[in-house]
This record gives sequence, C-alpha cells and structure tokens, in this order.
Amino acid sequence: MWTARELLSGQQKGQLILADKAYDADWIRRQIEDQGATSNILAKANRKWKPCFSPRLYRERNLVERFFNKLKFFRRIATRYDKLGSTFMAMIKLASIRIWLRAYESKA
Repeated sequence: MWTARELLSGQQKGQLILADKAYDADWIRRQIEDQGATSNILAKANRKWKPCFSPRLYRERNLVERFFNKLKFFRRIATRYDKLGSTFMAMIKLASIRIWLRAYESKA
C-alpha cells in the first residue's frame, strides 16, 4: 500500500495512469484524480460502479510489460548482481539500448 502511495505521489496534471485491475481501489483512483491525472484502470468483476475505461489505451500497458520481461533475460539485472544503484542503472541502460537495437535492426 505504501509503495503505491509513494509511486503515485508525483503525478502531474493531465497525466494518464495505466494500471492492472489489482490497483482498482477507490483510494488509488481518488489520489490520482486529486493530483489532476486520469486513471485507466480495469475494474474488478465485483465492482458495482464501473468507471470509464478505454481498452485501446489499456493494451499499451502490454508494451511496457514486454519490455520488463525482456530486461529479465539479462541475468545481471534479474538477480540484482550490481549492488550499487548507479551501476545497476547503467546496466539497465545498456540492456535497454541492446533491446532497442535488436528491435530496430529487425524492422530495417
């Protein structure tokens, strides 16, 4: 609960928040709206009031999830081999560049 609160604390007006149905809680939606952002969270099946939801925008979440899945193929990142935050972030950047280059080369 505290992690979600901290993660959503710095939202800006007009931002769109895409989240899984696990984050379908009234306090999360209220926090997002209080900051002026918009939420696109799939409603749980047991929710009586169904909020506005766009399936097309929700599908964009899949791109982010697939990227994190590709990052986990790098053992050094998946096992948190680097102990310092700066070296861990450097490895994430290097892996991201490699993933991007691989995707870019396959399209050319």
